[in-house]
Amino acid sequence: MKKLWLSVLLVALLLLTISPAAVLAKSDGAGQVNATDVQIVKKVTLHGPAARGGKTVPTAAKGILGEPVQGEKYAVVVGINDYPGSSSDLQYTVADAHEMSYVLTNIYGFSASNVHELTDTAATKTNIYNAVNNIKTVVTSGDEVVFFFSGHGAKGKANDGDTNNVDQAIVVQENGQFAYIWDGELVQWFSGFPTNRIIFVFDSCLAGGMSVLKADGRVVCMASTINSMSLEGAAWGGGHGQFTYYFAEEGMQMAKADAWTHDGQVTVEEAFDYAKANCKSQTPTIADGFTNDLLP
Repeated sequence: MKKLWLSVLLVALLLLTISPAAVLAKSDGAGQVNATDVQIVKKVTLHGPAARGGKTVPTAAKGILGEPVQGEKYAVVVGINDYPGSSSDLQYTVADAHEMSYVLTNIYGFSASNVHELTDTAATKTNIYNAVNNIKTVVTSGDEVVFFFSGHGAKGKANDGDTNNVDQAIVVQENGQFAYIWDGELVQWFSGFPTNRIIFVFDSCLAGGMSVLKADGRVVCMASTINSMSLEGAAWGGGHGQFTYYFAEEGMQMAKADAWTHDGQVTVEEAFDYAKANCKSQTPTIADGFTNDLLP
């Protein structure tokens, strides 16, 4: 088993070195963003059994429920298996998106009509931007918003409105080509929202770079650090990202993350703690600006 996990780490390091050295980032749906030194860091698909981590130790969860949501609940849920070409395709990210949509509608009471799920070729930068913007036009101060992404990550030097020397991105597509939604762009897309109760979940490599989205009232859950990988495989629930499986399926749907006995109700922080404890060979991280624990 140790050799298996070491091989996964070596593959991830290799992927960091073989990615393209310079790419023009496409962003047809939300304004052109030029970027150089872009490297797509591919989520690793694990073939074979997977080991669990250790005992869940509350680190993000405080055990005190915060202010409950007062209004409507909205979500944009994205998962991409089918990337341009074939060498970058994944197997289980669409299943991650389906799982997250199921949890939101069946566990937390989101209306299905308020959950905008975009997968594969429908998960273009334009469509994702439009889904976020459409929610922005109807959301009110008492509402809640969830943004979920499962797929590849990237890094580079992007003119995306911030001052970072190196930017991180989630990898989507546009017009049959790779496209990138940079961290600075997401900051702009989610600025000026009438509500500050926003949950972000990123199951991708380099996800830790999305901590720039942190603000009062928001929780940003990231499957990896700013410079490390994320995994997927059949070993997790028949086919999921490792983080999504422990966070959403076991943690929330099965309520295994209910460490503080909220009568089977799992908070975002509890689900994160459970996922972090069980993930192997990747390090989830969180940026939590919500007071006490957020129950979606």
